[in-house]
Amino acid sequence: MDTTALSEAAIKLSESSYREAVARRKRLARLRRAAGATALYLLLVVGAVVFMIPFVWMVSTSLKGRSEVMLLPIRWIPRELLWSNYVKALFGVVPFMTFFKNSLIVVFFDLIGDVFVCALVGYGFARLQAPGKNALFIIVLSTMMLPAQVVLVPTYVLYKYLGWLDTLYGLIAPNILASGAFFIFLFRQFFQTIHRDLDDAAKIDGCGLLGIFWRVMLPLSRPALITVGILSFFDHWNSFLWPAILLKSEENYTVAIGLRYFQSYATESTNLPLLMAASIVTLLPCLVIFFLAQKSFVQGVVITGVKG
Repeated sequence: MDTTALSEAAIKLSESSYREAVARRKRLARLRRAAGATALYLLLVVGAVVFMIPFVWMVSTSLKGRSEVMLLPIRWIPRELLWSNYVKALFGVVPFMTFFKNSLIVVFFDLIGDVFVCALVGYGFARLQAPGKNALFIIVLSTMMLPAQVVLVPTYVLYKYLGWLDTLYGLIAPNILASGAFFIFLFRQFFQTIHRDLDDAAKIDGCGLLGIFWRVMLPLSRPALITVGILSFFDHWNSFLWPAILLKSEENYTVAIGLRYFQSYATESTNLPLLMAASIVTLLPCLVIFFLAQKSFVQGVVITGVKG
C-alpha cells in the first residue's frame, strides 16, 4: 500500500508539475505576444507622428501671418488664427475656384469611364466565352508595362489634329473609353469570385448579358466599385504631367496645375500662408473620401486579389 500510495503521489506531482509548466509556457507566450504587439503599436505611433509633422506644419502655416512663417524655433500655434488666409487663397488674385470646377468636371466623367466602363470590360473578360479572350486580356495587361511618358508625344500630335489641345476633352476622352488596364484587371478578378449559379438564376428569370451585369454583378461588386472609384479619384485629381502639357489657358487649369501656378505667385510675393492654405484645400477632398470609404477600400483590395 505504501508503494502504491507513493506511486500515486508521484504521478499526481508529475501531472501537477506538467500543468504548471504548460501554464507557465502559455503565460510566457502571451507576454511575448503582448510585448511584440506593444512594440509594434509604439513603432506605428512614432512613424505616424513623424509623417504627420509636415501636415501639421502646413495647417499651422496656413493660419499664420507672414511675419510668423520663418520664425525659429517653429511656432506651432499661431498667436492669431488667420482664417481669412483660406478666403484669400480661394477667392483672391488666383481663380482657384475655377480650377476646382475644372477638376470636378474632369474627375466626374473620368469616374464614369473608370468605374462603369472598366467594370463592363472586366465583366466581359470574366464571364464571356470567346476565341482569343485570354490572349486579348494579356495584351490589355501588357499596356501597364508601357510608361505613360512614351505615349505623350504621339498623343499630343493626335490631339492636335482632333483640336483637343488646351481643352478638357483631352483629359476626359481616354478614360471614357476604358483606358485603365489595372481597373479592368481588378474588376475581372472580383467578378471571378462571384459564383456562376447567380448568372444561371438570372438567365432563368429572363435576364440577358447586360441585365446580369446591371442587376447581379454591379450590386454585388460594391467593394470593387468603391476601390476603383477612390483610386481613380486620386489619380485624376492629382494628375499633373499630362494636364501641364495639354492645358495652356488659365481658365482651363485643373487643381494640380492651378496649385503650381499659385505657387509661383505666392513665392514671388513671399506669401507662404496663402500657398499652404491652397494646398490644404486641395488635399481635403482626398482625405475625406479615403476616410469615409476606407473599410470598403481595404475590403475591395483584398477580395480582388483572390480568384474564386
